[in-house]
Formats: sequence, C-alpha cells, structure tokens
Amino acid sequence: MGRIVVVGSSNADMVIKAPRLPRPGETVTSGAFFRARGGKGANQAVAAARAGGDVVMIGSVGVDPFGDDAVAGLEEDGIDTAHVMRTTAAPSGVALIMVDAAAQNVIAVAEGANALLSAADIRACEAAIASADVLVAQLEIPLDAVDEAIGIAHRHGVRVILNPAPACQLSDQLLARVGVLTPNASETELLTGISPEDDRSLLRAAEALLARGVGASVITLGAAGVFVATVDRHERVEPWPVTAEDTTGAGDVFSGTLAVALADGRPLGDAARFANAAAALSVTRRGAQPSAPRREEILALLQQRESA
Repeated sequence: MGRIVVVGSSNADMVIKAPRLPRPGETVTSGAFFRARGGKGANQAVAAARAGGDVVMIGSVGVDPFGDDAVAGLEEDGIDTAHVMRTTAAPSGVALIMVDAAAQNVIAVAEGANALLSAADIRACEAAIASADVLVAQLEIPLDAVDEAIGIAHRHGVRVILNPAPACQLSDQLLARVGVLTPNASETELLTGISPEDDRSLLRAAEALLARGVGASVITLGAAGVFVATVDRHERVEPWPVTAEDTTGAGDVFSGTLAVALADGRPLGDAARFANAAAALSVTRRGAQPSAPRREEILALLQQRESA
C-alpha cells in the first residue's frame, strides 16, 4: 500500500442542483439543496484512501461544527488527521456550489482556516512528508505553504503531484520540482498561453509545461479524456462513456487516485487510465467526497473495458 501525503484545503460544500446556472442578478428557482464534505485537499485525500492508499492529510480547519465534521469524515475513510490543525482564528472553509442539469458547476469559496496554513506549519510536518511515496498538493491554501511542501518533498526524493487549481501563475522554480502536473484545459491555458483545443495544440501546451521543468504533464479534458506527456512520449487516454450527474470534485478524484496508482508502481499511462476510470465513476454521483469510488469499483470498470 503506497503512502500518500496530501497538503491542502478542507471545506464544507453547500450545493444547489438547479435546472440551469443563473446569470448575474438573476434568481433561479426549483433547486435541490444538499451539503457535502469538500475542499480540494480533503477530496484528494479521500479519493486516495478509497483507491487503496495509506493517506496522511495536512491542513487547517476551524474549531467549529464544520471542522469537526471534516475531521470525522477523513477519519471515517482511515486517513491520518494528526496534522490537520484546528484554529480559533478563522472559521472552517466553505464552498457555495451550483450545479446545472448538464452537470456543469460554478463555485465560490470562503477560504477561512485554509488561508492560515503557513510554511512554518508545513515545516513542522517534514517527517510525515519525508516518509511519503507521493505528495499531492493543490492551490486552495497559501502558495508559500504549497511551495514549502513541494520543497521538502523534493529534498527527500518524494514524487510530487501538483493539481494547479484554482488556477494561478506559478514560477519555473516551483514547477521544476513537480513530478506530475495535472491541470485541466483552462489551467493549462493560463500556464502556457495555449488553449488545448485539438491534438496539435495539446501537444504544444504539454511541451510548454515540460519546458518549464515539470517531469510530466497530465492534462485532464473532462469528457474528452486525458492527455499524458513526458519528454520521451505522449498519449491520449480515452474517455469513459458515462452520463454525468455532477462534475464537482472529478479533478480531485483524478489527482488523488493517480497518486495511489503511481505509488503502486504503475507506469504513468496506466496510472492515468486508472485515475480516469475513477473520475468517470465520480461524475455519475452527487457531491465531491461522497462521489469518490472505492478501489474495487475502479478495478471493475477497468476490467469491463479490457473484456469488451
């Protein structure tokens, strides 16, 4: 069982499933409300644990009911929460999410305690990071904390997966310490200036990311599959024909599950297929963490394609 350390956010997700997304100033009625555990870091941790990883979560939540629920949820999935910090200086993070009938979403986040996670907090967790097979990070916590975690992992020879979301500009120095970058199409465009609209532009964008120092680029394309590139080779991972219910958290499921597959020793292309199957399963269900599939479900879906 691979050891995965996830450094990142935890949020309480407040979700409305509506017929369509409202325009500015408009109210859309006939929605259905539910609450789910979320936050990109916690989502990735849960996805990794359900896919078979031995997972440690590093993050920050408030001393409030949302924080209590977040920690309890992680522990229900067997995740080590000893490094999830509790603070009275800010409430737990909250995300307000709207999902339309086509499973597209818009999200607004109040970072709360996530914004208080510091580089010093990360340094206090160095032993946990050093013991990992793979470190997973995203950008819903302060960038200096992400940079510190990646730096520690790099010094100790721990493979780094960075999901560059929410999208922002990143330095070449940071990217050079990333083993696998997992942007979606819009994040890829922000980092490269190239919109990945077809195979040619995908390859150009992937090569631009590799030129900035990442070990591999794994560009997620939703219903169009995944594009995997290293300096030696590139390939398209085909999509799964599923009917989407809610795409919230699918990228997090992909990154968390990819970490487990790589820690298990799978080659990158095979690991991307494993993670893509997990993400496909997740979009057929509501919510971020609730939608993350179990390892046996992922293997069963892969077996269906192999036997078809």
